[in-house]
Amino acid sequence: MKVISKAEELEKAIGGTLLSPVGFVPTMGALHAGHLSLVNRATDETPLVVTSIYVNPTQFNDPKDLENYPRTLEEDLALLKNHLRTDDIVFTPSDREIYPEKDTRQFHFGNLDNVMEALHRPGHFNGVAQVVSRLFAIVRPDIAYFGQKDFQQLAVIRELVRQTGNRVRIVGCPIIREADGLAMSSRNRLLDPEIRKNAATIFKALNLASERFKSKEIAELKKDVKDMIEKIPGFTVEYFEIADDIELIPLKNKSEVREGCRYFGCIAVMAGKIRLIDNIEIQV
Repeated sequence: MKVISKAEELEKAIGGTLLSPVGFVPTMGALHAGHLSLVNRATDETPLVVTSIYVNPTQFNDPKDLENYPRTLEEDLALLKNHLRTDDIVFTPSDREIYPEKDTRQFHFGNLDNVMEALHRPGHFNGVAQVVSRLFAIVRPDIAYFGQKDFQQLAVIRELVRQTGNRVRIVGCPIIREADGLAMSSRNRLLDPEIRKNAATIFKALNLASERFKSKEIAELKKDVKDMIEKIPGFTVEYFEIADDIELIPLKNKSEVREGCRYFGCIAVMAGKIRLIDNIEIQV
């Protein structure tokens, strides 16, 4: 694999291979098996894969969160060496390379701007749109791979592609979980040991909601999930919603379920000092 930090050099390297289609896996580093599953799928499906490692400052609404986000470049490169091929590329740009000048663009994503993550992390998805659109402009991929753990982000990126007319195909890949069910996340390594021991309760609560969906109303399900998680010291539910996978309109009651739509239970939890998100498809 090649490691490249300059956009101009990357464009030349991609063009020089004549390999197509180009697969792209954007990451913020601190790689784990979830990221590697995206890389493996990309290498299975495309002859040239670009993986980016870049912690994007514009998507952090909390400066401390940005400061504390794990940065493990050498470990990440060692991991990728076992999964990428000779022509594949790891792109490790600086802030200046991504944002040669201040990015003041404002994106609007309809209802996606008004629910769940968008309410709790103001400006987050605008920052995601800024960096993803810049990376797409630099890499010019044919296919881009994203994890379904970041459920709302995936919907935002699909809408970004629709709005901008970009021809890249967006592929959502399944959540990879730890042995106890906790969704893999770069933030998991920041969890205190006692908190980590109980963190799988988040997934258990989502499964509980799925199992009880046909027998309970939405308000009852939300209370069940909240009660199950918050009885553990140090855990606080920020939100739990059941929403469709296109507009992410949260259900207030089951009569609002639309035929032909897929629905997901989406949750954000403060686990000690670390914020975790997860989701599960609900069979309606």
